[in-house]
Amino acid sequence: MPNKVKEAWKAGKAVVNGWLAIPNAFSAEMYSQCGWDSVTVDMQHGVQDYLSCVACFQGIQPSGVTPMVRVPWNEPGIIGKVLDAGAYGVICPMINTPDEAARLVQYSKYPPAGTRSNGPIRAGVYGEAGGYQKTANENILVIPMIETKTAIENIEAILDVPGIDGIYVGPSDLSFSYGLEPKLDVEDPFILGIYEKLLKETGKRGIAAGLHNGSPAYAHRMIQMGFKLVTISNEVGLMVNAAKAAVKAARGG
Repeated sequence: MPNKVKEAWKAGKAVVNGWLAIPNAFSAEMYSQCGWDSVTVDMQHGVQDYLSCVACFQGIQPSGVTPMVRVPWNEPGIIGKVLDAGAYGVICPMINTPDEAARLVQYSKYPPAGTRSNGPIRAGVYGEAGGYQKTANENILVIPMIETKTAIENIEAILDVPGIDGIYVGPSDLSFSYGLEPKLDVEDPFILGIYEKLLKETGKRGIAAGLHNGSPAYAHRMIQMGFKLVTISNEVGLMVNAAKAAVKAARGG
């Protein structure tokens, strides 16, 4: 099937992305039915391993939502495996230099554009007509995370690496890197200024900018600012917040 996130970006639209920390196909299935454009399995900070990632993809599949993964690191073994499992996008943490970005592209694409090994054990079943290998390089989104001072200093060179489709900002680590409090939904003018710079540089190149958010209101604001992919917390955070509100309401609070 075509990559709906990529299609939305080409049309100039923003996508709202779900985030899965829970290693369970049932919760992934229920969550993916909530109207998201894409849902990302978090193998970095979520309680996910490779088998649970595959199970989550199986849960997501009936919804038709675009499945993506945040891998734990920029390493060819895990990147190849999540793509073989059916990921349509790879979000990779701590990409700080153009060399690291180039390696991410290399690991994510088949020859001649990269060095990904052939063996799409699950992804191949769901590939477009004509064969998965013929469409994978074009269809799969390569998205480095920009979350350090070093990455910001190198941003133009990173964005100029061929094969980068978007960037994904990690606000907590970005703030941490500049000696500020690590948190989502940043109001610090300095960090907001960095967001403006990122939007300007990505906009020049037709590259989408994504951001992790804590609340739907902030995510909406960031779409208005120009971000083309926004994530709202994760399913754990949304579930816990809803449960707290329900308990409080039941007690008359």
